Amino acid sequence: MVEIREVKTKKEQKEFIEFPLNLYRDCPYFVPPLYGDEKKMFRKDFVYNDICESVYFNAYKDGKIVGRISGIEQKSSNAIRNQKRIRFNKFDCIEDFEVAEKLFMAVEKWALSRGMDTVCGPLGYSDLEREGLLVDGFDQLSTFEEQYNYEYYQHFIERLGYKKETDWFESKIKLPKDEDGSIRKMADYVMKRYNLHIGQARNVNEFLDKYADRFFALLDESYKNIYGAVPFTDGMKKMMIANFKLIIDLKHIVVVLNDKDEMVCLGLCFPSLAGALRGTKGKLTPPVLIKLLKAIKHPDVIDLGLIGVDPKYINCGINSIVCAGVMDMLKDPHVDHAETNLNLEDNHAIQNMWKRFDSTRHKTRRAYVKELGENKNG
Repeated sequence: MVEIREVKTKKEQKEFIEFPLNLYRDCPYFVPPLYGDEKKMFRKDFVYNDICESVYFNAYKDGKIVGRISGIEQKSSNAIRNQKRIRFNKFDCIEDFEVAEKLFMAVEKWALSRGMDTVCGPLGYSDLEREGLLVDGFDQLSTFEEQYNYEYYQHFIERLGYKKETDWFESKIKLPKDEDGSIRKMADYVMKRYNLHIGQARNVNEFLDKYADRFFALLDESYKNIYGAVPFTDGMKKMMIANFKLIIDLKHIVVVLNDKDEMVCLGLCFPSLAGALRGTKGKLTPPVLIKLLKAIKHPDVIDLGLIGVDPKYINCGINSIVCAGVMDMLKDPHVDHAETNLNLEDNHAIQNMWKRFDSTRHKTRRAYVKELGENKNG
């Protein structure tokens, strides 16, 4: 018999966090989140508590934890889109359909109790969180920014009546074998034609002091119609800046300004942490810290993080500047390739960017949606 418990005690919180770490212990493609970051979601001062209501459930069988799931009422997203949705996230379970069924029933019941009419996901508190269910690419190493899952998850979720809402594609990109400098020439032409220049800074702290407010504003503007995205709160900005200081390098950033010093384009990439964290439990032990520091200083893979373009410049060839910047990063002799992370299936502009590289689409993730019967007609 499967028992579902809402997570309340410290012991249950620990079981919730550690369940996937144990489930994927022997999986070579799973990359854990940082353990300390996971613990934060149970704190009263959690950064998303001002715009979200959350619930967490564990599933037990014969006294042993066999699954988990969270439900999130993203109030900002619902208000912006005039929706009554609950997001499901952090779903993991053993290969037992009854476990999955009971976990989703708990989230759906919670959604109805809050007057909601739809459940969707996997989606986190914001677009900065891990999102999407892996439906293709199960033999590929996950990035640190995204979650790995077993293939049976998809079959369980679809059997429970969830339908595809959108897909994200992920690609592995390398320098094109016949790279002839044409992208750089195009980028230089666009820069000259629109009187643009690259933002400069001597170090990361100066970069953040000069540009942080502007790039959050640009990201809010360029992401406002992106699936699942919500505006940055002050807490989210503070959290991102703290994280940036730990891992970003100026050579992995492209900031484009116009003649009024307004930011019109941002490309932000990160050193891949996947190799350093694979096979660990996300705890920052001395050996893990050594591997992380090496990965940050001399990455062999670059993860593409955030790309934003001012809508007024969207059809002006600005993408060529981002492409040129990424190509410069890939010319680093330490770097083998870049991971694009998630690109929405209908974001043809960014997908077309990767055609300029030696590109292989190797992973697909999916967001699901299900209308709940009791509130289906209001």
